[in-house]
Amino acid sequence: MTVQQSSLRRSARSLRARQDVIVGLDIGTTKVCVLVAAPDERSNALTVLGVGTAENAGLARGIVVNIEKTVRAIEEAVEQAEAASGVAVSDVVVGIAGDHVQSFQSRNAIAISGFEREITAGDLERLLDDARTIALPSDRTIVHLFPQDYILDGQDGINDPIGMSGVRLEANVHIVTAARTAIDNLERCVERAGLHAADIVLQPVASSLAVLDSAEREVGVALIDIGGGTTDIAIFDEGVLRHTAMFAIAGNKVTDDIKKGLGIVHAQAEQIKIAYGHALQESILDDEVFMIPGINGRKPIEVSKSLLCQIIQPRMEEIFEFAFAEIRRSGYARELSAGIVLTGGCAQLRGAAELAERIFGMPVKVGVPSVGLDGGFAPEVQSPIYATAVGLVLFASQSQQRRSDMFGMSYRHMQRRQHRSRLGYRTVIERIKHFFEHL
Repeated sequence: MTVQQSSLRRSARSLRARQDVIVGLDIGTTKVCVLVAAPDERSNALTVLGVGTAENAGLARGIVVNIEKTVRAIEEAVEQAEAASGVAVSDVVVGIAGDHVQSFQSRNAIAISGFEREITAGDLERLLDDARTIALPSDRTIVHLFPQDYILDGQDGINDPIGMSGVRLEANVHIVTAARTAIDNLERCVERAGLHAADIVLQPVASSLAVLDSAEREVGVALIDIGGGTTDIAIFDEGVLRHTAMFAIAGNKVTDDIKKGLGIVHAQAEQIKIAYGHALQESILDDEVFMIPGINGRKPIEVSKSLLCQIIQPRMEEIFEFAFAEIRRSGYARELSAGIVLTGGCAQLRGAAELAERIFGMPVKVGVPSVGLDGGFAPEVQSPIYATAVGLVLFASQSQQRRSDMFGMSYRHMQRRQHRSRLGYRTVIERIKHFFEHL
């Protein structure tokens, strides 16, 4: 389906346009989720107007592998969200994840000009612009820039230097990059569904906005988002995002293990994982036996919850051990006073938090979206599977209100600044050319 056909089909429905609406588009490996929200001035929160979900078979490990299937899933989810909200969807904030996403630390510096040498917000943006110019392979592009802390004339440990005076300003910056083709294909799917990607946001960053509060980010916490194709990690300390990581062992691996272990099809494996799955034997209070229909006329299979758990638990242990290794590699394993917060679809497995506590040796809780939402469909989206979609609309809302400074510079923000920089350069060249032409 072309972009024009998609737009015509959606415009045929009687929908009203709203300028204040914010839409989050979570394109996951197993599902697409669209969440429509609008600010409520009375409660200073977001009202969830509608939500739509659709199964997605067009991604693998967070990367688009089939554009047509992905576009159809986006269109189906958008149609549901529009029907529930009665609002036309056009601009969306899109989440990105996958094992192609990488991150590293950089240190950058600028000189402070002006008579009083007072640091302004513009100086901080210049500092991030300097970080943006770092040399990268041609197939990589920067998705996010996260300032960690600032150093002013050799004095370190500064979180907000605005208003201070100095000559040299430095910053430690956490840079997140992604495969250029992965972003291009993601944007192509969004455009072919008749939508416009207003911004592209790292999924664990979005999820953290939905399930973590400021106190947890201040004392130190690790968010582990176990999706279908990837497990995403975001570590916070002293209110700052310190580390991000992703690896391609997640919920689909659990489903594949069930499929192979019981000799059933993928859809059946996913259904019984959700209905009967346990990540820890001790969490099974009633060892119920259930029947699985046989394939192509074969006899039904009789399976107990404890047998199913014997298949699920080793894979969940592997996921948590990989995540713990990544947390230790970050150097913040001893700084997580608030422990671990699990979210994503696999966080709903019974006993997942208890198993994680055994492996991490620290407090673990399951995080549900509860921050910044009020009214409408808010109760319906209070589940770990909606964490990213909720976080995307919160990210967009805070960006509009200029309250997302701790999340640095996003993908579209960098593109806009780069475009303005090119326009300014072109204007200077044209002025010089005009000067010499009229000598």
